[in-house]
Amino acid sequence: MADADDVRRLALALPHVVEIDSDGFDFRVADKGFVWSYPERRPGAPRRIRTDIAVLYVGDEAEKQALLLGEPELFFTTPAYDGLPLVMLRLTQVSVDRLAELVTDAWRMRVPDPLVGDLGESSEPHL
Repeated sequence: MADADDVRRLALALPHVVEIDSDGFDFRVADKGFVWSYPERRPGAPRRIRTDIAVLYVGDEAEKQALLLGEPELFFTTPAYDGLPLVMLRLTQVSVDRLAELVTDAWRMRVPDPLVGDLGESSEPHL
């Protein structure tokens, strides 16, 4: 089981990552978001930042659908994210190892090509 502290530790272990001030967590590389807290919106209620759910950049609709269909216990989406390459991840259902893989993949899809090599020999941040 992972939590917001794991997201923060893993994201900040990646090169060139900046944390944006927020009520939850919000990480960017080269001014592009790759993982952040889910801003839950319910009709008639104020927006609520959910630090138990991470929004991950996944690159494209095919990858999004593969995650949603392949691991529905981990991933979900909402109509607000239709057409966007983003999925929501239930942190309480994911292992820290799998979270590291997902955060690193999201970072790789957003980091500019010249900076990818700065990740070094390791393909993922230290757990």
